[in-house]
This record gives sequence, C-alpha cells and structure tokens, in this order.
Amino acid sequence: MLSHDVYFTLKDRTPEARKRLVDSCHKYLAGHPGVVFYAAGTVNETLRREVNDLEFDVSLQLVFVDKAAHDTYQVHPKHQQFIDENKPTWAKVRVFDADVASA
Repeated sequence: MLSHDVYFTLKDRTPEARKRLVDSCHKYLAGHPGVVFYAAGTVNETLRREVNDLEFDVSLQLVFVDKAAHDTYQVHPKHQQFIDENKPTWAKVRVFDADVASA
C-alpha cells in the first residue's frame, strides 16, 4: 500500500479557513478508486510535546492499494480541480509518501 500524507499551511490560519479547506478535501478527494483509507482534518493544537509539529493547519491522509491507484488519483479531474480552487490559499504544502503495510 502507499500512504500519501499532505500537510497544508494556510495563508489565512483561522478556524474558518481551515474548515473551508477540510470541506473541499471531503468534496473533491474522498471516494477515489483504489483508496483504502481517507481522512482530512485540522491540527490538534493541544498536543504540544517537543516532537509535535504544529506548523500546519490541515492534514490529509490517503492510503492507496498501490502506486498505480495513487498515480491515477494524481491526474484525476477532481484532484486537479481541488488544487486549482485551493492553491491560492496555501502558504506551504508538505507531502509525505511512504510504502506501508498493516500488521
């Protein structure tokens, strides 16, 4: 499986802006073929250990059955529309892709 984790830092870091991006994730990025897990949400600012990275506003987690499903998702029109509509609101985007397996 391939885990695709995306962390968005917004130009407008308000709760309202965060909610708009999460709603857009749900609208455009949930339910793609080959996805075995999908979630989107906001940073939990109450967790403040030394190892916690709080330099993001919205997180997106997708786990695909394989790289082929990920590659199809990347060029899907709904994914492209998500990027086109939301990119102007992003200050920074970090993407972490990893091959994963469940125990």
